[in-house]
Parts: sequence; structure tokens; C-alpha cells
Amino acid sequence: MATPRTALEDIRVLDLGRYQAGPRIGLVLARLGAEVIKVEAPGGDESRKQGPTVKGQSAYWVQYNSGKKSLGLNLRSEKGKEILRRLVKVSDILIQNFRPGTMTEMGFSYENLRELNRGIIMVNVSAYGQYGPYRDRIGFDPIGQAISGMMSLTGFPGNPPTRTYNPIIDRITALHGTIGTLAALHERSLSGEGQCVDVCLADTGFSMTEIQCSAYLGAGIIPERTGNGRGLQNTYQTKDGWVLIAAVSDNIWPRVCKAIDAPEWEKDPRFARPSDRQHEWQVIEQRLSAWFAARTVKEAVDTFSSLGIPINAVNDIPTAAQEPHLHERELLVEVPDPIAGRIHVSGKFTKLSRSELAVGSAPVPGQHTEDILTTLLDYNTEDVGKLEADGVIYRPAGE
Repeated sequence: MATPRTALEDIRVLDLGRYQAGPRIGLVLARLGAEVIKVEAPGGDESRKQGPTVKGQSAYWVQYNSGKKSLGLNLRSEKGKEILRRLVKVSDILIQNFRPGTMTEMGFSYENLRELNRGIIMVNVSAYGQYGPYRDRIGFDPIGQAISGMMSLTGFPGNPPTRTYNPIIDRITALHGTIGTLAALHERSLSGEGQCVDVCLADTGFSMTEIQCSAYLGAGIIPERTGNGRGLQNTYQTKDGWVLIAAVSDNIWPRVCKAIDAPEWEKDPRFARPSDRQHEWQVIEQRLSAWFAARTVKEAVDTFSSLGIPINAVNDIPTAAQEPHLHERELLVEVPDPIAGRIHVSGKFTKLSRSELAVGSAPVPGQHTEDILTTLLDYNTEDVGKLEADGVIYRPAGE
């Protein structure tokens, strides 16, 4: 038997997700080799219009949907629902991030799906979960940051609560969903049964503040905001930019003393233990600020790195986009694009030693509709034409 080229090449996914958290699960599975069918309303998913744009193409859209197939399907029609039911029978996973209860109203609850396919795995993504006190509320990424207390810890003292610029809650929720999906796939290989995966933005937010919530519940500790950090974990300005250091480990302290020409500090009782150094952070920060201010970013990074002290330049986006690490490790990969000509898409963020990763282009709306219907569901060309005329399916003009 031939070795699979990719880890999930025998897995088929129906992606009914919108925007970020749901579709990102589908993207990760596509990179691992699964066939991911993006089910879009006629005309295409609304997030195709989300900026920023590159030569007319949404850079937002391609990061969540490149490498997928597009099926233009009107799920408001009974014939459209019948097509989805038939696809469920020949698929392994269905991802959705509608408000809880919507799939049941459409006739696609897990119980309905299981009647069609005992092995189907249903991945449910929502703001507050499929059960709980706020189940019926809707939300986006910042909701997870707000409910969990994360925003109260982000930013500098005295400033308003601050959200992260990038959607960290969506991204981590997608990872939680992917992990749950892969676990369910493994369990299915043992039991023969599918199951539901339930992940949400609020849960992800609390996974980010679990240490602080535990400390408060157990000892009444209320954390302070510290901006970029203090002392040995902080940002420092150099002659030509900023660096960040993270020198918190006890065994790194002697290296810091050597780097900044302060050998006397290594035996100084003020700095004997990590807790002592945290208490004396202002003294340490004053010395570090002066040291970094007298050097360039390169000089500071070279000195600290050569001694095994964690440090990196604080890049702006133009600099980050040119980072050798980004390109050598193929974290962004330039691919052909039907609108932009070529565009960079999310690449190989997980590496496997034997299995390849699949990075593809983003489809145009309904690009694979005819192929999916004729290949997987045995519709003929005449059937496809009639379904299109009835508004049940959508495919690009000229097909």
C-alpha cells in the first residue's frame, strides 16, 4: 500500500464557516491534506469583500480559504439542502459557526447528520458555546478578550482596557477546534462513531487568563497591567529602533550581567533570587535603558544572542514582511491567484517529517460546483444546468 502524500488526504471536510474562527479550522485541515469544500451562498461568502485588498483580491479572504474548493449552494432551498445531505453522507467533518440553534432550524443538527452518516464529526464554533448562560448571544474576537479579563491586562497602566490588534481569540479558537477535530478523528478510528466538537471565543479568552483567574479565586490576587513588561522582560529603545528581551530564567541572570558589563551584580544580594530582581526592576531597568540607548538594534541583538539571552528586534510590518524566518520556513507562500495574479497566503505553519503540506490558491465563488456535483454525487451535466437555472447552485460564468 502506497504511503499517503499528506497526513489527511483521505479526509473530506464540509466548511460552512464564515469570517475567521470556523474557516481557519478548515484551512488548517486543508494544509494537512484534507479535501475541504467551502460551501458558499450564491455569489460568494460575504467575507470575500473584507479588506485589505491586493490587486482587487481580499488578503483577508485568502488567509482563511486558500487551498479549498468552492461549492456555490443555496441552502435556503430544499434542493440545496438535499445536496448538502448527500455530501454529508460522503464526508468526514462538517464545520459551522452559525449562532447556536441555527443548524437545527435548518434541519442539520448533529442528530440529523448522524442519521445520514454515523461517522460524521460536527465542529461547532460560536461566541459563547453550544450551552451556557450566554449561549444565544453573538460575538466576534474581542468578545473573548472582554469577558475573560484579557483586555484589562493588555496595554499600559492608566490607559483604557485594550484589545490586541490581531484576532488572537479567533486564531486560538480555531486551533482548539482543530485539536478537537483531530482527536475526534482518532477516536472514530477506535469506535466507528463521530461526535460533536464545541469551541467558542469566550472559552478561548478564559484559557488566556486562567492563571490570573485561579490566583484571584484562590488568594484574591488582582494583577496589574505592566505594558510591555518590567526589568528583564521589557522593550528597550536603541539608537535606531526597539528590542524586546525576555531574560526571566534564573540561569540567564549571570549572562545579562556579563552582557551589560555589570559583573558585580551577579553576587549582589539585591538581585539574588528572581523575586528580588522583580522587586528591584526599576534599578535594573535604568541600567538596561542606558546600555541599549548607546547601541544599535543589531549590536544589542548580536551581543545578547551570542550569550544565549532571549532578544529580538521589535519589527514594524514592512520589516517583518521581509524577515528571512518568514520566508525560509514558508510561513507565507506566494501562489497563483485568479484575481490578483499572485498573492501571499498562509503557508506551512506546522511541519511534519514525512507528510507533505498542501498550500493552494483561493477559489473563485462556486469554482468547483460542477466538479463536486458530478464527481461526488453523480449528477449529470443536464442536472447541474437545471439546478443552476432554479437558483439552487452557483458556478462561475462560462462553465
